[in-house]
Amino acid sequence: MAESPYRIGGGRYEIRSLIGRGGMAEVHQAYDTLLSRVVAIKMLRIDLAKDTVFLTRFRREALASASLNHENIVQVYDTGEQVVTAPDGTEVHVPYIVMELVEGHTVHQLLTDGQPVPINEAVEIMSGVLNALEYSHKRGLVHRDIKPGNVMLTNSGKIKVMDFGIARALEDSGQTMTSTDAVVGTAQYLSPEQARGETVDTRSDLYSCGCMLFELLTGRAPFKGDSAVSVAYQHVAEMPPLPSAIAADISPELDRMVMKSLAKRPEERYQDAASMRSDMVRAAAGAAISAPMLPPLPVTTPTEGIAAPHTSYAPAQWSQVLGEDPDNEDEEKEIAQKKKKRKTIWAVVIGILVAIALIAVVWWLIASNKNQEPEQVAIPENIIGMSAIEAQRSLKDLGLVMKQGQAIASETVDKGKVAATDPKPGSMVDPGSTVTIQLSSGAAEITVPDVSGQTQDAARKTLEDAGLQVGSVKYEDDSKVAADRVIRTTPEAGSSASKDEEIILVLASGYVSIDSGQVVGKSQEQGLKYLADLGLQTNTVTEETTAAPNGQIIAVDPSGRVKVGSSVTVKVAKTPPAPSPGPSSSPSTSPTGDNASSEPSASSSTP
Repeated sequence: MAESPYRIGGGRYEIRSLIGRGGMAEVHQAYDTLLSRVVAIKMLRIDLAKDTVFLTRFRREALASASLNHENIVQVYDTGEQVVTAPDGTEVHVPYIVMELVEGHTVHQLLTDGQPVPINEAVEIMSGVLNALEYSHKRGLVHRDIKPGNVMLTNSGKIKVMDFGIARALEDSGQTMTSTDAVVGTAQYLSPEQARGETVDTRSDLYSCGCMLFELLTGRAPFKGDSAVSVAYQHVAEMPPLPSAIAADISPELDRMVMKSLAKRPEERYQDAASMRSDMVRAAAGAAISAPMLPPLPVTTPTEGIAAPHTSYAPAQWSQVLGEDPDNEDEEKEIAQKKKKRKTIWAVVIGILVAIALIAVVWWLIASNKNQEPEQVAIPENIIGMSAIEAQRSLKDLGLVMKQGQAIASETVDKGKVAATDPKPGSMVDPGSTVTIQLSSGAAEITVPDVSGQTQDAARKTLEDAGLQVGSVKYEDDSKVAADRVIRTTPEAGSSASKDEEIILVLASGYVSIDSGQVVGKSQEQGLKYLADLGLQTNTVTEETTAAPNGQIIAVDPSGRVKVGSSVTVKVAKTPPAPSPGPSSSPSTSPTGDNASSEPSASSSTP
């Protein structure tokens, strides 16, 4: 890829510096030109992008992880694909994920010196990880790749888990495990069921958390090896050492808690992230926990035909062991030698018999498996997303019987398509077995919460916590709601919305519009009430006029759109006083000078 800045996502994202490079992807710092913010963009390797199965899984899982909104999870903002020219000249659609840019370092970087971290710090880190998993597990999303490299410590001290869903896409793509450092690192945190290639659930994540906690407390992973295969084998077949055997400050309670999380069988581990976190916090504080007491170390008991452990004695002790009669010494030695020879012979015989028995058992198992393997068939992995008719045809071709169960909500499968099967896709079953399919009823409907009166940020958080996403934001004039507070939502509060439907926020602009027709020509009482209802202050002045009845509003200033709470001047008509009557008529026929001057004055005051 070019080093100079370039853009992807239809020109929206400007790729800047390279942050990191791994076995799976490159991460770049980028700038979102639409929302004016710095983001991180993870772009997949071209060879992975060429795998069509991986592409399909990646798109589905990326969409699911984008719906997660939690303080301990790196937020995914957007996903897309960019056409890139491969080294062989072909054009490849490379998927990318746009995430929040987290300033800080990974837990992997914290552990590079091979030293343990303080217990309280380890508990704090794992509490954040388990909080994130509790949230994602409740939403049906298993991480599948919990490891120190996927956990960030921000500069502000927060814990952030990243790369949700990508591991599943990689697992399902058919990519083979190599012995690169990246894969060996991941193998150190694999659950036994992952190592065996079995279907995993939320308890697999908790096993990985146990591995990570083990390393935080001791400075090393529970299992080490030269290759991914050797490490994976140990996860399946060997017991890890007690953390306290490596770090002496580990309490028995923490030993028990860690060992329970590393149980080989999922049903013997913690069953959910909340209970694991609770036991971890209590164990670190020395309180009682739910994890069982660890069994004592096994004691070897001598049995016939098997040599007992040899015990050495100092010369001074021989008298206590063999007695003090020196005449018995040679006889005792001879007896001991005969017993030793007999035991040796028996041990050899038993060893041969055991070896023969083991060979027979192994041969029988191999023969049995060979006889059974052709009889079983796998439920198709691609049955998810099929129509009921397609699924029935596919299962029938394999000699299986389809049964339709109750529909379930699904965020990733279209309505009317197969969303789940029992047994799960990929399971091996006998021919003639019944497979129950469940069709998708579409995305689950969510009740829109009432966010009226809240700020935009508070309303956005409330809606996102409910599993909804905020779309556009509009402003309207409203006198009853304070500026920048929510008036209503579309769809309205109390109605149902799907997870993919964007909620429109309507906020108060802080302005109102004065309709002069509702003021001018109205009585003073009516006009002032109208303005008060708009949240405006009024200043009343009167003007003498005969053009309007007394008390009627003749003008308002300003009019049109004004800020809520501003002052408006209202001009009210006031009937002028009647002109004073002139002096009594005089018998004189000639007016005086005063009378002559008063006639014009009375005439000018009349409108």
